[in-house]
Amino acid sequence: MLFSNDLLTGAEWNPAGTRALLQLTADIKARPGRYASTLQGKFIALIFEKPSLRTRVTFEVGIQSMGGSVVFLDHSQARLGERESIADVARNLERWVQGIVARVYDQKVLEELAANADIPVINALSDRFHPCQALADYFTLEEKFGSLRGFKLAYVGDGNNVCHSLIFLAARLGVHLRVATPPNYEPAAEVVAEAKRVARETRAKIELFTDPCEAVSGAQGVYTDSWTSMGFEAEEKVRNALFQPYQVNRELMACAAPKAVFLHCLPAHRGLEVTAEVLDGRQSVVLDQSENRMYVQKAILHMLF
Repeated sequence: MLFSNDLLTGAEWNPAGTRALLQLTADIKARPGRYASTLQGKFIALIFEKPSLRTRVTFEVGIQSMGGSVVFLDHSQARLGERESIADVARNLERWVQGIVARVYDQKVLEELAANADIPVINALSDRFHPCQALADYFTLEEKFGSLRGFKLAYVGDGNNVCHSLIFLAARLGVHLRVATPPNYEPAAEVVAEAKRVARETRAKIELFTDPCEAVSGAQGVYTDSWTSMGFEAEEKVRNALFQPYQVNRELMACAAPKAVFLHCLPAHRGLEVTAEVLDGRQSVVLDQSENRMYVQKAILHMLF
């Protein structure tokens, strides 16, 4: 079940709806021809304030493979709201297109777009959430391990937008998620509290640590992300020093379960948050995650349209 016409955080689906989305993703991946006309005659606006490889290509290819058309609006030089109010942008777009996919710096921009447009708005990354990525991550794990109930996933690094969406969706899928961050870089308390509320229904576990080895111990999957997200470049030098003990390397992977996989949403920085031997090694599933972005996003579009 979807509680909204939009996908802004990943909390819009209840546990049953989240599982249904992953099942639909599997069917779309196995039988893409069945969904070739889902978006027939529909136009989707892609609004990007941030640079992108995976998000742009997977949305463009995915939409066109379902019969839809894309209008790309490059806002890398001028953020939404600078030239024209966000509300006016939303009210105009809904007269021409049937949906908006937006990749923005500020979550509030997405919320304002959604509040002023009756067409679906999809979060393709913001400073607070990255639901498309997290859904692709869990779909990738389900492909490799089967049911995610009780699956032990460790996230090591910055308590950022990807971490927030992993937390929301872990709660809905019954995952045991351990998050290890330096002090003062924990995920937002309200995100953790909301996830723990849902976790009581699904028997998921959300645990916070500062010791990366403790979090990774026995984990079936080990996940990390860039230490310095887009928009925080001024903090890069400080972060690189502070996060060094949280690097995912051979020694840290040795703390995980014997057949554990390594996950990263990319782009990765070899020698910083992960070593090259882990990122490019046999345990890495990062390219599977990248490929599955398209199938998950096609399922999201199918459910919203």
